[in-house]
Amino acid sequence: MDAKQVLKLFEDTAYVRTGGSADELRAAEYIRATLEEMGLKARITPFEVPASTIRQARLVIDGADIPCKGYLCAGSATVEAPFYYLRNTDPYSLAQCRGKIVMIDGYLGYWIYQDLLENGAVGFVTYDGHANYADRDIDQRELRSYVHKGNRIPGVNINAKDAIERIRNGAATAKIVLEQEETVGQSRNVILDLPGQREEYIAFTAHYDSTSLSQGAYDNMSGSVGLLGIAEHFAKRRHHYGLRFIWCGSEERGLLGSKAYCADQEAVKNCVLNINLDMIGCLMGKFIACVTGEEKLCHYVEYTACELGFGIKVSQDVYSSDSTPFADRGIPAVSFARIAPNNTATIHNSYDTMAVMSGEQMVLDMDFITAFASRMANARQCPVAREMPENMKEKLDIYLCRKRDKK
Repeated sequence: MDAKQVLKLFEDTAYVRTGGSADELRAAEYIRATLEEMGLKARITPFEVPASTIRQARLVIDGADIPCKGYLCAGSATVEAPFYYLRNTDPYSLAQCRGKIVMIDGYLGYWIYQDLLENGAVGFVTYDGHANYADRDIDQRELRSYVHKGNRIPGVNINAKDAIERIRNGAATAKIVLEQEETVGQSRNVILDLPGQREEYIAFTAHYDSTSLSQGAYDNMSGSVGLLGIAEHFAKRRHHYGLRFIWCGSEERGLLGSKAYCADQEAVKNCVLNINLDMIGCLMGKFIACVTGEEKLCHYVEYTACELGFGIKVSQDVYSSDSTPFADRGIPAVSFARIAPNNTATIHNSYDTMAVMSGEQMVLDMDFITAFASRMANARQCPVAREMPENMKEKLDIYLCRKRDKK
């Protein structure tokens, strides 16, 4: 696959593809059709995801309507209460949440939501965007099921400029009105098998969905295009291990596609390694590998990069992507990415378009990943232990919210 072909794939998928949407299905069908043009037969496998249609979302602060988007799957309710900006999460600051609508910085993660519930908040406000950007975009966010666990309070998301203005004006009271219809929808994984000479296989993953504002060229049609190029390479060559390529749906909604795949014990029992692509080929930035597995794999990646003359930074850690459910099953995983500085390429917003991508850099990144994968695919015995070190188990417990990070 050359740079021109890469850019054509970006052009053809330059639209929002949120998990469970009709446009996500459109992208899945496009990936399958592209593989068919290569002479490869893939299948689309559906899985259930929460679905929600917002009927009304309204935020009123001190009598003024503030542009907002309601949190999907946060139920329907109307609450009116004092407004409180939670600047810190020390016990005293959290205690002030009781009976209030609380605004927080950043994302509504599992532990901060539990803190809000435990301290009696009746509603929440988050904000995104940038104070210095010209746009007033507002991301459509979701109260994920593993976060609320059936205990829901209403919430909305606003733009950072409005958040700043409310604090500058000393916001005192707030009202949230949230009405929505909640159902069960479908998302999809696209799966291609290239059989090898043994039953064990290497799983290649990349997610093809995007967030609500984003065309997701960088995050992560780049990884999906990378898988297409790698699949094209291996389809023309023999390999010792079987290869399974999985384009994962609904990653941006909490790794739902890879979690659905890894929930099938039969599907993962013969998987010896996961190679995950999430954000490669950007014009700017450094190339990284994040290994969730034994430290020896870090050195193997470093040695391969040195041998091939390819710049890389390798770490042993948990990467926030579709590699994590595999690692949680005890399957060693390595995620590859090209991480750009925030002032040259950003994600989860309307600035993530093919304008930040490079067809030539995509080819270079794909070539390195293919070279690494070839060593693994043609090994007489996969050199990576199919077990998870204790330090990685600890990090997985923290990432998957089974344990709180004491730091």
